[in-house]
Amino acid sequence: MSSLTLIGAHRAVAELLENRPESWDVVRFKGLFERLDRRNVDLAHEMLSLRSTGEVVARAEMGGRQEPDEASLPKYLVAEIDDLVVNPMWLIGGGIGVSRRAGAVSPDYRVFRSRGALLPPFVHHLLRSQPYLDQYLLYTRAQTTFDRRVQQPDLDNLPLPVPPLEEQRAIADYLDRETARIDTLIEEQQRLIELLHERRQSLVDGVFASQPLNTRLQNACTDVVDCPHTTPEVAVDGAYEAVRTASVRNGKFRPGNGLPVSAETWKARNAGGAPSAGDVLFTREAPAGEACMVPNEQICLGQRMVLLRIDDTVCVGEFLLWQIYSNRVQDHFVLSANGSTVANVRLPILRTTPIWLPSLAEQRQVVAYLDEQTIKIDRLVAEAERFIELSKERRSALITAAVTGQIDVREVA
Repeated sequence: MSSLTLIGAHRAVAELLENRPESWDVVRFKGLFERLDRRNVDLAHEMLSLRSTGEVVARAEMGGRQEPDEASLPKYLVAEIDDLVVNPMWLIGGGIGVSRRAGAVSPDYRVFRSRGALLPPFVHHLLRSQPYLDQYLLYTRAQTTFDRRVQQPDLDNLPLPVPPLEEQRAIADYLDRETARIDTLIEEQQRLIELLHERRQSLVDGVFASQPLNTRLQNACTDVVDCPHTTPEVAVDGAYEAVRTASVRNGKFRPGNGLPVSAETWKARNAGGAPSAGDVLFTREAPAGEACMVPNEQICLGQRMVLLRIDDTVCVGEFLLWQIYSNRVQDHFVLSANGSTVANVRLPILRTTPIWLPSLAEQRQVVAYLDEQTIKIDRLVAEAERFIELSKERRSALITAAVTGQIDVREVA
């Protein structure tokens, strides 16, 4: 049995490997895999790409990717079925997997072939298990594109468990079967969430779609305030938060997704007055068209954010928020951006967006109705999302337990 002391310190996987079954060996990655360097010089191979799920697919299936420069095509690496494909710049995000199709992958990738001691299906599960994802992270220096790259010497030195071949087959078959069951359950819950979101949207559109557009958005506000066009200075221990587009999703504020700033920065960025309860935050790009109510007065605007100061003599902030999420308003943003998605909602477009503004009493009735109806849907969505989260945790734990010998799959199959 190989000694881990001969291989080096690998915190994320060392304990699991030390507690492996006695019949399992431990060998460095370099001793188990041959690195391949066959190039697509004749341009005869299908262009492939690696998903973060570990699936190697036709590049065309990835959608929206910039086509490679023709001069680089002969440099693409050829990968055959059962070869291990690695994206060293995104190993920490799951950029590793055994290919089930032949073709050519980016020259920035690496391609390996098992020398025979490890079976490809077992390799796929092993190198995508959570302990190994954690280990890749330990090899990186930072999260920038270059610094998160896993260097080949680190990968070469990575210790891997080597069970007997028959046990590898049993583990791979067991995990293929069990993860497929879990994935099916997850897909069902994801489809349920899609249907619930559709139902929620139909409730919103049922209120706003047929109502007359009798004013412009700016007339519901005392002011439409754009953010300062500078990056706020971060204060690690800052008591205030500069909200960013990541802070706003699906009508809700997400605390902690902004930048911590000092009281001085907060004052400077709120020179015209701090956001107040009842006002609305709006994202004008990346992504555009999201909105939420101002959560508190401890915030200031980060980049790409807009503050809608609500005129409470004519408008209820929550009413405007619901209306922003109606398809009628969102379609207006899309058409104004001259694209199929909302890329950027410029302030003149936002200010002049046509809206329906009835009496305050009717606005409050609409808000109460939508709050009551959607809270039931939101509760079901939250339950489905929690089920998915638990299922993914179970999937990850199952893979880790199997590939490190914590469970004998021959006894549970």
